[in-house]
Amino acid sequence: MAAPRSSPVPASDTALRGDLVAETLELTAVRCTLPRCLTAAGAWALAFPAPGKLTVRAVLRGTVWLTVDGGRPVRLDADEAAVLVGDRPYTLASGPEVPAAHAPPVEGTAGPFLHAGAEGRDTVTLDGCLELNPAAEELLTGALPPVLRLGATTAEAPAVRWLLAQALGELSADRPGASFALGHLAPLLLVQVLRALLAHGGADTHPAGLLRALADERLAPALRLMHADPARPWTLAELARAATMSRTSFAQRFKDLTGVPPLAYLRRRRMRLAQHTLRRTDTPLSAIAASLGYGSDSAFSTAFKRATGLSPRHYREAVRSTPEFPARG
Repeated sequence: MAAPRSSPVPASDTALRGDLVAETLELTAVRCTLPRCLTAAGAWALAFPAPGKLTVRAVLRGTVWLTVDGGRPVRLDADEAAVLVGDRPYTLASGPEVPAAHAPPVEGTAGPFLHAGAEGRDTVTLDGCLELNPAAEELLTGALPPVLRLGATTAEAPAVRWLLAQALGELSADRPGASFALGHLAPLLLVQVLRALLAHGGADTHPAGLLRALADERLAPALRLMHADPARPWTLAELARAATMSRTSFAQRFKDLTGVPPLAYLRRRRMRLAQHTLRRTDTPLSAIAASLGYGSDSAFSTAFKRATGLSPRHYREAVRSTPEFPARG
C-alpha cells in the first residue's frame, strides 16, 4: 500500500479544529426512538426490560427512584436527569421498597404516554432512547457507568429535559417535518450526554476508549494534529514531540487510553472519514483517496476493504440502498 501523503485540511476539519468531540460527532449517526412520558401518583413501581439502547430520562415533577439491575437505588428529584447504558433491566418507583409491576411495551396500546399508581400526576418523567452507529458507540464504549445522574444544578439537565420534551411533542403531535425534527434533536441529546460524562463522569476512571483520550490533556496536542490533517503521514516521533513525551511513553499512554497504538488510530480515523464521505456525498473515489493521503485508488480501496470487508464502491451502494446498513470499521 502506498504511504499516505499530505493534503489540504478539509473545510469541515478546519471549522472543527480544536473541538475533537464536535468533530467526532460529525462522523456519527444517531436517532432518537421511543420517546415516552410517564405520569404517576401514590405508591407505584414499574419494571422495564433492558432497552438495548442508550436511554436518557428526565424528571419534570416529583421524585423517582431508579434502580438498574445489580445496582443500588438512585433518587431523582424534579429537574434532575439520568443516563442509562441500556444493557440491563431497570425499575422506576415511588420508593425503593415498592413491589414492581411489568411496564407495558412502548409499541403497545400505551403508546408514548404511560401512567402508574393512583389517579393524579404527582410525578412526571420523560425518557428517550438513542440508536447509535458504530462511530458513536466507539466514543462511549466502556465509558458510561450503569447510571450517570445529572443533578438539577448541572448545565446539562435543563437541556436534556427540553430536548426530550421536544422529541415527545414531535412524536405525539405528528406534525409535518416531525421525522426531520427528531433527526436533529437526537444528536443534540447525545451532545448533552457526552458533556455530562466528560464533566461529571470522572474521565480519569474511564476504561480505554476514545472518550478517555479526548479528555486527556497530554494526548490532546497529538490528537489535534491527526484530526486536523489525517492525510499527512504522521510519524510516532512527530506525535510524541507534540505531546512533549518520549516515543515510548507516548505510544504506551496512547494505547492505554484508546486501546490501540497511535498509527492504528490514525488509520481507523481515515476509514471513518471515508465512510462518512461515501455515505453522504457523491465524491469520486479518486478524490476521497487523495483527501485521505492515499497515492492511488487501489491503495485506498485495499485499505478500506481490509477495514470494512467491502470495497468503497460496494459500501456506497449498500448504504444508499439500505439506510440502516451498519457502518463497520
